[in-house]
Amino acid sequence: MSNDNHGTTTLHLVLAWGFVGIPLVWGVLQTLINATALFR
Repeated sequence: MSNDNHGTTTLHLVLAWGFVGIPLVWGVLQTLINATALFR
């Protein structure tokens, strides 16, 4: 069984997490900012 590198590479993982993670973090931050405005 040879170890051909046809699977997911580290670069693919970083790009995929960045593509999902950056908008997710942005949305969470915006929600927290808006929520803190309600309690002032």
